[in-house]
Amino acid sequence: MRGHVRVEPWTPDWDAQFREIRAMLADCLGPLAIAIEHVGSTSVEGLAAKPILDIDVVIASRDDLPAVEERLAGIGFRHDDDGDIPGREVFRRTFEDAFMAYHLYVCARDSEELARHLAFRGWLRAHPEDRDAYGRLKAALAAAHPRDIEAYMAGKHAWIRATLARIEAEGPGTDGGAGGR
Repeated sequence: MRGHVRVEPWTPDWDAQFREIRAMLADCLGPLAIAIEHVGSTSVEGLAAKPILDIDVVIASRDDLPAVEERLAGIGFRHDDDGDIPGREVFRRTFEDAFMAYHLYVCARDSEELARHLAFRGWLRAHPEDRDAYGRLKAALAAAHPRDIEAYMAGKHAWIRATLARIEAEGPGTDGGAGGR
């Protein structure tokens, strides 16, 4: 349901779904994709999350974006610009498939947004106390705003900003770019 907010316990099924989607994308993009990263809450073992995967396709540079767009269009994806977040291009499915819900983004390897995604994922993987606190916050926000995705997202904003500031001050977790292609 569009706008419905549901947070679920982490499941290894999310990793399995990511691997299947990654294989489809790798077949489509070939060497244009230098990595395909599972980011967002579903990529952090033990973290409660909305059951929607976030996937970053990493390309060498923005110069490769037209070729990536053409190949993804060939299998049914539509490019929706950057969604007001510089450094992250949004692609939407225009077809039904057997995969769970997912968001697909394309980022150049030097993108600040990609760096934030990887650093945040790495931090949560390396700091279970923060992972659990974030999971509790998300569950509380989903309970408080079950039909208001904007309120849910706004409620997470301060926690995410504070964690990103902490990452910048203390350095990223141990993960780096692990978990992708």
